[in-house]
Amino acid sequence: MPTQTFKFPTFSGPMRKVAAAALLGATALLGANLAHAQVEIKLGHVGGPGSLFERSANEYARLANERLGSKGKVMVFGSSQLGGDSEMMQKLRLGTLELSIPSTIMSSNVPAFGMFEMPYLVKNRDHMKKIESDILRPTMLPMAEEKGFKILGVWENGFRHITSNVKPIVKPEDLKGMRLRVPPGVWRVKMFQAYGANPSPMALSEVFVALQTGVMDGQENPLTQIYSSKFQEVQKFMSMTGHVYTPAFLTAGARKFNSLPADVREILEKTAQDVQPFVYKTAAQLDGELVDKIKAAGTKVNEADKNAFIAASKAVYEEFGKEVPGGADLVNKAVALGAAF
Repeated sequence: MPTQTFKFPTFSGPMRKVAAAALLGATALLGANLAHAQVEIKLGHVGGPGSLFERSANEYARLANERLGSKGKVMVFGSSQLGGDSEMMQKLRLGTLELSIPSTIMSSNVPAFGMFEMPYLVKNRDHMKKIESDILRPTMLPMAEEKGFKILGVWENGFRHITSNVKPIVKPEDLKGMRLRVPPGVWRVKMFQAYGANPSPMALSEVFVALQTGVMDGQENPLTQIYSSKFQEVQKFMSMTGHVYTPAFLTAGARKFNSLPADVREILEKTAQDVQPFVYKTAAQLDGELVDKIKAAGTKVNEADKNAFIAASKAVYEEFGKEVPGGADLVNKAVALGAAF
């Protein structure tokens, strides 16, 4: 049987013009559909149900989606669904995740952010706002962008306290030999080593089981992370050390963010900044509520000798000033700004 070949029709004269017009119209329609395609923006974080991270992310998504309309949609994935902090930072850099809310982990990616790991540096939220306007935005945000991260908003993780199953922590020497979970970040490790503890970096999603099984004796976190992670169910003591205030940063991968339409970028960034008052108000409200809830769960709460911890922190400040270029200047400026508070 002879082989048959199919020939595409050829047009001449008026038919050629009709075919060309049809092709041009189809191409224009496809381009219009692509131009109006809704941009999907995934926002991942490690916070559990009821955490400050969850409340902040949900409020951001609500307001951003209201402003974006058909241009895009922010979808929130909490409880480490998209990975721990380290994994999500890598995804931001690779462009496989649009947004995340890193906190301590920033110091592992941009050394200057270790400033926020210095004990008792930030006095309160008003002090933090001054640090944001005078130091963070003009000096540190460009450093983050050089590393591939675009910080859209400065939010909060909170003032951190220690929980344990061994004993109440009043002074640094009470931590001697304690197996303490800390988040990934070199300066948190150095700080607790200076206090005599045995700190181990670990993803937040792994901490509950580590405490429950006795792999870790204790951990340190803001009240919202302690309560939402249910650590009060597996810890006997909570000591109000307030040793570090950790900001949180709504962060995008710079390359992926810059590829988004300009109007979408503008909405995402402005909304991140507009949500900050909600974050701070919610954080203050939770600070007032959660100590009582943690006590009600059976965890014994005690005050710590903060002056003793401050005295034991001197070596950490000195090492940061030596190891991080410009670190001493950043810390000195932040301390000076705190004089008004």
